[in-house]
Amino acid sequence: MNVLRTLAVCTATAGAYAFFVRPRLLRWGATDEEVQEPYPGAELIPDGIRSATMAVTIDAPPGHVWPWLVQMGYGRAGWYSWDHLDNWGRASADRIHPEWQHIAVGDRLPSMPNDKTWWEVAALEPERFLGLRASLDLRGRPFDPRGPRPRWFTDSLWGFLLEPLSGGRTRLVVSGYWALRPRWLQPFLSVLFLEPSHWVMQTRQFAQLKRLVEESAPPSAPASTDQPRGTPVNVDARPPATMAATPV
Repeated sequence: MNVLRTLAVCTATAGAYAFFVRPRLLRWGATDEEVQEPYPGAELIPDGIRSATMAVTIDAPPGHVWPWLVQMGYGRAGWYSWDHLDNWGRASADRIHPEWQHIAVGDRLPSMPNDKTWWEVAALEPERFLGLRASLDLRGRPFDPRGPRPRWFTDSLWGFLLEPLSGGRTRLVVSGYWALRPRWLQPFLSVLFLEPSHWVMQTRQFAQLKRLVEESAPPSAPASTDQPRGTPVNVDARPPATMAATPV
């Protein structure tokens, strides 16, 4: 009986997570339009699967959000999340650093000490879109995504899309793409590890960014009205020359 009771509890827990919890993790704060419309960077990750789409409204224009994003990285401003988990215990910056404001496609934003791994700036459209790419074999060693991929690897894009809203506000939409080999391992790692851990870290980053940006915004910035955006912007409608990206 104890075995049957345990099995029933585990089945019920798994079902509740699959049908009620997981769908919310995969679209935390995002509208239907943000989840369903194309997201930049798909061409950078061949055979990549769209990852979770999460969003937050920040009561400041994109020009005030952008400086906080481009200065991210270990040994730079950090990631504004749980610093003891993703920034090796170093506190993330609480101000804008002019010396970290100039980045370009191909630059590396370190993710750990000694520059052993990094996020590469793979796509950059100032005050509009920042795409960070991490390409690693399954031993954790970076590889050049412009060349042949290893037999077993993980290749992912972490994107930050800034949509201007009325009233001088910004809709920050975070999503991306992920490819993993062996392919059969991807759904297990995604459901059991990547999705819940990403939710923990990304929601913290949203909260920190919103606080930092709004506290540093000029006094004329509008009051908080964290509402979903109105008419969605078609991110694929802009001229192709406006976004720089690494060749794949």
